[in-house]
Amino acid sequence: MEALPDGQAGLISAFGWVSASSLRGITKALLASPNAFRRQVGLAACGMHQVDPGALAATALNDADAALRVRAVHVIADRGRVDLLPCMNAMVDEDTDCAYEAARAAVLLGDRRAAIAALHNIASAPGPWRSGALGLTLKLLASTEAYAVLKALSQDPVDVRLLIHGVGVAGDPHYVPWLIQQMHNIKLTRVAGESFSFITGLDLAYLNLDRKPPENVELGPNEDPNDDSVAMDEDDSLPWPDPEKIGAWWQSNGHRFAPGTRYFMGEPPSPPLCLSVLKSGFQRQRKAAAVYLCLMNPGTPLFNCAAPAWRQQRWLDAMGA
Repeated sequence: MEALPDGQAGLISAFGWVSASSLRGITKALLASPNAFRRQVGLAACGMHQVDPGALAATALNDADAALRVRAVHVIADRGRVDLLPCMNAMVDEDTDCAYEAARAAVLLGDRRAAIAALHNIASAPGPWRSGALGLTLKLLASTEAYAVLKALSQDPVDVRLLIHGVGVAGDPHYVPWLIQQMHNIKLTRVAGESFSFITGLDLAYLNLDRKPPENVELGPNEDPNDDSVAMDEDDSLPWPDPEKIGAWWQSNGHRFAPGTRYFMGEPPSPPLCLSVLKSGFQRQRKAAAVYLCLMNPGTPLFNCAAPAWRQQRWLDAMGA
């Protein structure tokens, strides 16, 4: 598998789909292996099953293998190992993946200074971790600070999708009228609708605030053999919002939302709200709820929304959701 890098993600993912009893003895051997990739698989298995990997989590932070360092930092964050927060010097790692993961980990574990500054720097320039860094930063910034970040992002039209995502994460109802305007743009309408739902908590399809998809609009891959684009539509499965209906709803209900306040799914973030969203929200909403639980109480293990449904239900039952 080390000779086939493209297959490594699938192999690691497979460890999360088997029962923990089937991994008894296997994971221990992987963690003790002299091979860096096998140790990485062992760490990943522990993270996906919510098991503490022990001393390897700390020692792997200084390993020569960058992929192992990345995995160690990720598992430390997901397990809520606040005792290892002082070890997050990986934020200055020469490997950009590791530097991002370390900044993410430090924020989830309670750092509100250097880690936020590091994430802000990552979010300020194009790169593979820009969206993740921006989303995590905006979940923590006060409304005035978030406004400055969003304003800077609005200067380049190329970043408009990222801006719309950011508005939804920032959660300030001040931006809702602008979001409704974006719903008139066929290329932005669904992502704007999703951000509107992140703020208000509304299920657009359930409340009949959506519309039929427009005709003759090509989204995602097509059957043209001369078209090299095979990327899936990034808004696939999102409802098509009806800006007129949503505008009318906001006109009648917008007074319930105070500008300058952060809203997530219709309310200021709170543990009971996040547990409710984990139980019944859509997948991206659930992932945001899991992160909020960590940010509100550093040391909380990050809920794995990608785990098998039966395992997630068991965890939710244990959390009282």
